[in-house]
Amino acid sequence: MAAALLSIGLVGGVLTASAAPAAAGPAFGGANAPIRPGVQTITGDAQCTANFVFTDGVDVYLGQAAHCSGRGAANATDGCDPATDPLPLGTPVEIVGFNGTSYHGTLAYSSWNGMQANHESDPETCAYNDLGLVRLDPADVGAVNPSLPYWGGPKGTRTTATDFGENVYTYGNSGLRFGASTLSPKSGTTLGTNESGWSHTIYTVSPGIPGDSGSAVLDQDGKALGILVTVAVAPIAGSNGVSDVDKVLAYANAKGGLGTLSLVDGTQPFHANTVLGLPGLPIGG
Repeated sequence: MAAALLSIGLVGGVLTASAAPAAAGPAFGGANAPIRPGVQTITGDAQCTANFVFTDGVDVYLGQAAHCSGRGAANATDGCDPATDPLPLGTPVEIVGFNGTSYHGTLAYSSWNGMQANHESDPETCAYNDLGLVRLDPADVGAVNPSLPYWGGPKGTRTTATDFGENVYTYGNSGLRFGASTLSPKSGTTLGTNESGWSHTIYTVSPGIPGDSGSAVLDQDGKALGILVTVAVAPIAGSNGVSDVDKVLAYANAKGGLGTLSLVDGTQPFHANTVLGLPGLPIGG
């Protein structure tokens, strides 16, 4: 519960105190709001998939992968390398709502820009810190809902490593599927977490493909686990590398310059429908 502000004054010579309610946070839309995790984002020439919704209590941000605003080669994945050539903050980002309407945000944070400005040198951080934040127009906040299509959630963030064989759930919206939304929700398993805790490897029967970059990944309890960022050839061909949400958010809060951000929980309950085709949450608007 938000803390109340204490108001103190003198009434008739008597000291009085009363609790004033704290300012309300953003007023989000309902379950079928057009801007949700899983919408397509277009930054420069790159189409990606949005992951989670974040807020500092005033502004609202839609997450994507930092590499979605990189102009380097496709295999340039070290965010500390200037060759990744990330677009500057303030770059316009198009958000394609589930209702087909285009909304417009601006790139407010990129871990790649931040790491290069901060002269980050830790190799694990450079390789796996892959978060971008798109600030939404305040007029569009009522068109936002933080729940993942089909799966629901998230409910908090995962703060521990994953064990081999845990279930995971994701929703990719690559334009390469040409609108075949039945292929967007995917379930699979984690192959574990790397030693630094920065990255998880997951395998889904239908792997993440270009355009799915940035997709939200939930653990088996519906907690926000990660952000889909790479397609791997090992340990299993077609497996995906996932940046750890807890770590990328902590880095943004420590060095991003946006104040204290938090991930917004979904308003719809998490449903672990592991067999696609079972009734789930609506995919479209």
